[in-house]
Amino acid sequence: MTQVIAVDLGAESGRVAKVSLDGANLSMEVLHRFPNVQVEVNKTLYWDTLRLWHEIKTGIDAGKENAASIGVDTWGVDFALLDRDGNLLGSPICYRDSRTEGMYDWTFLRVPRREVFERTGIQFMILNTLYQFGSLARANSPLLEVAHTYLGLPDLFHYWMTGEKACEFTHATTTQFYNPRACDWDRQLLAAVGLPTSIYPAIIQPGTRVGSYRGTPVIAPATHDTGSAVVAVPTTTRNFAYISSGTWSLIGLEVDAAVIDDESYTANVTNEGGANGTFRLLRNIMGMWLVQQSRATWRAEGSDYSYDQLAALASDVPPFVALIDPDDPAFFPPGDMPARIREYCQRTGQPIPQTHGSIMRTIYESLALKYRDALEKLIALSGQAVDVMHIIGGGSQSRVLCQMTANALGIPVVAGPVEATVLGNGIVQLIALGELGSIADARTILSQQAEMARYEPQDRAAWDEAYGRFQALINNGTTL
Repeated sequence: MTQVIAVDLGAESGRVAKVSLDGANLSMEVLHRFPNVQVEVNKTLYWDTLRLWHEIKTGIDAGKENAASIGVDTWGVDFALLDRDGNLLGSPICYRDSRTEGMYDWTFLRVPRREVFERTGIQFMILNTLYQFGSLARANSPLLEVAHTYLGLPDLFHYWMTGEKACEFTHATTTQFYNPRACDWDRQLLAAVGLPTSIYPAIIQPGTRVGSYRGTPVIAPATHDTGSAVVAVPTTTRNFAYISSGTWSLIGLEVDAAVIDDESYTANVTNEGGANGTFRLLRNIMGMWLVQQSRATWRAEGSDYSYDQLAALASDVPPFVALIDPDDPAFFPPGDMPARIREYCQRTGQPIPQTHGSIMRTIYESLALKYRDALEKLIALSGQAVDVMHIIGGGSQSRVLCQMTANALGIPVVAGPVEATVLGNGIVQLIALGELGSIADARTILSQQAEMARYEPQDRAAWDEAYGRFQALINNGTTL
């Protein structure tokens, strides 16, 4: 049996797990779970990276015996800066911080919006590293004068383990200053925005050995968590799409090359790096964030629901009373999400959901319809047929959302594995160690052993009618 340690940090929580390969079976065991809490200081929202590092070490120490390697993945776009001695220059700031307000206008005065996409192929989202980092240039931050090294967050943890500085491909592509045609940082774009051009380490591919931590090899997985999750899609066909469902819903296709043209620019899709040199042609959708923030609001008011209880509430109310665009900017910051949903419905001339169940039904139905809109665009851009949708990650446990997704898309949905990110992280390490032959081999194993649920489409006429209303809403700002 070969065992590796996979460290997976999400925007809400982290875990250190042991992934094992025993003959033709893949399994995982969580060694340590911990919350990932953002910290606000003087109206700036930080990640507590030192606490995360402590938790990572605690988990590794619990399971490093007999581990053949270690690898870390995290969410995308966020980064750290080091000084010339390799010390951290301040706590990394969270992508939901307000410092990026107005950064689209500021950036596109220096580099036209269409040129940014042509150079990077990345979806325009105000949280992208380009706008976060650019905000330092706009503010004339002294950090830019003393910064010696840029690292993505997973690269930072690998550096703290090994002393080696490198940026892994899948995370580097989330920045919107990686050029997929040049296969390197786009220093011309960076210079035009007023950012340093010489502080970026070499870009390495998933499966590269970075160094060692207390004698155990450290192997970079697909360090962007979605990149790792897609590795563990339990498919045996190429005609599939996926939704990596967590705080964000990342819906996409696995393609051999970035799709950068007028149509992909208009559709505002993204081309993020994947394992084995592939690209993930996808859309980022707000996802379970809407559920998480609603749950937090109600908990503060005295109603502490589980996710299963929220789904049950949604099942007990009439369908399609009101719809929202999950990606409306009003829903991006943390806060009272139910109030924002009611305000959105009032603004768009719809019935206002009053109960907790009706709020949840609005969220779930709107997410499923948004998935259909995104998938139709991705299929048109790629020409790729899609026979099945795989939902992986924590959102795959929501039976209500999975069934609604099948209904909205009109194709079967296969849900699971829940811990796809951890498994994908471990799979890349096992391939690098020579214990697995390929990602295809790993996917075949998972398709045969993973506990998955299958959902067939239902109520197509009602969902087609609702989709017409949803299209009018997101295109014209009102429902039919």
